[in-house]
Amino acid sequence: MTESNSIKQPAQKDVGRPNPIIQLANISKAFGSNQVLNNVSLEIERGHTTVIIGPSGTGKSVLLKHIVGVIRPDQGKVWFDGRRIDHQSEADLVTVRTKIGFLFQMGALFDSLTIGQNIRFPLTEHTSMSASQQNQRCNAVLEMVGLAGIENKMPADLSGGQRKRVALARAIVLEPQVVLYDEPTTGLDPIRADVINELIISLSERLGITSIVVTHDMASTNKIADRIVMLYDGRIVADGNLDTFTHCDNDLVQRFIKGQAEQSDLERIRVVSQ
Repeated sequence: MTESNSIKQPAQKDVGRPNPIIQLANISKAFGSNQVLNNVSLEIERGHTTVIIGPSGTGKSVLLKHIVGVIRPDQGKVWFDGRRIDHQSEADLVTVRTKIGFLFQMGALFDSLTIGQNIRFPLTEHTSMSASQQNQRCNAVLEMVGLAGIENKMPADLSGGQRKRVALARAIVLEPQVVLYDEPTTGLDPIRADVINELIISLSERLGITSIVVTHDMASTNKIADRIVMLYDGRIVADGNLDTFTHCDNDLVQRFIKGQAEQSDLERIRVVSQ
């Protein structure tokens, strides 16, 4: 990572054979008797946006946490940029984590800090930048997310959509190679959600960021995804582009992307209501 005040220009997107920046090989993870991930293998190509969909409780967020080493697999291996990380110590993972931004579902801003202090926090923790350099970087990322000039406000002064955008500015302030998004449009109305979608696309194009997005939002998926991966019962059941999913004859996939309940669930509801 450089310590210049400017934001890096994008690298060219890779062409030809896939060039994975993240590799998950045969990952399994259980919490007690609950098998959350079951022998999952996945390669994430750099410079592209991969969207992970699937019902609640199928392991999507757990998969993200394996990528940053917050959760370690019971079995399997994790590589980041050619470096195996699943067996590294917390101290060794610090360098890896500075290359990965994380947008938490609810933003996870510090309520007692100003917007500027929130965004500068990673710079203070992980760089030797001067206060002036930090302020310039903070202003640059706020401008990128369309919120220039709000650095002295508090999180409570902002709307839900604005807080998400501030959290995204903080996620990119260290100029990461990868940004992980955990349900980035949850709790937002369709217009504010589309602002987040546009920012994900813009950051990918302007900065060459690799994006991994966990979501239930199919409108968002349709707009931002280069690739869609569907998890069900801890396994990958479908993997492809939007056209592949649209024409897939898997009933489970079709019901999810169309938002249709299982017939067995509907029958139970009807029995109870009679």
